[in-house]
Amino acid sequence: MPHETEMNSHLIAIVGGSGSGKSWLTQRLAEEFGEDAGQLSLDDFYRDLSHLKPEEREETNFDHPSAIDWPLFHGCISRIGRGEAVALPSYDFGTHTRHQAAKWWEPRPLVLIEGLWLLHDLGLRRLYAMSVFVDCPEHVRLERRLERDQRERGRSARSVRAQFERQVAPMHNCYVTGQAQHADMVMESPVSSTQLVELRERCGQRLRHAHCL
Repeated sequence: MPHETEMNSHLIAIVGGSGSGKSWLTQRLAEEFGEDAGQLSLDDFYRDLSHLKPEEREETNFDHPSAIDWPLFHGCISRIGRGEAVALPSYDFGTHTRHQAAKWWEPRPLVLIEGLWLLHDLGLRRLYAMSVFVDCPEHVRLERRLERDQRERGRSARSVRAQFERQVAPMHNCYVTGQAQHADMVMESPVSSTQLVELRERCGQRLRHAHCL
């Protein structure tokens, strides 16, 4: 187990629909701030479905917030916000189960968290130093999802389109888009260089504040 150290951590929530570009934006910021920044994904907090038969797991709606283990997520990011080292879950999307081995989170002053529903709950919103909503047209999100799921998950274009129309788009309209009203900053995808510079500066301010505390 890693040694726990005292550190002031600022949580930055990056929210958007599937294929909106939130992972790309998170990675860009992580590269910008180097060792001062750590990345965390809400995807790793999907509920473990190992108790279900494989065919039953496929029937789960993974685009609904109920698919997430929220108590576990809330507990982990609360500790991370306090600058603690934490054991994090790791999710296997091929089997829809949780890996047995935990990942250890080492404290960082800037914590970049990306996910679909990070702003859906007031209790969670209070934990973030800043939040960003990435707004992206539906046709662009579908194109990106097609490319990703065929490349990384071996799915057919037909199955990806069917799932997008049946689950992804309706759930996005119900549970994702409304979070924009709670965000400190709304960015259009593809993200412009002007918006990227502004976001880097705002994150940098919080990083400098963390170092001063």
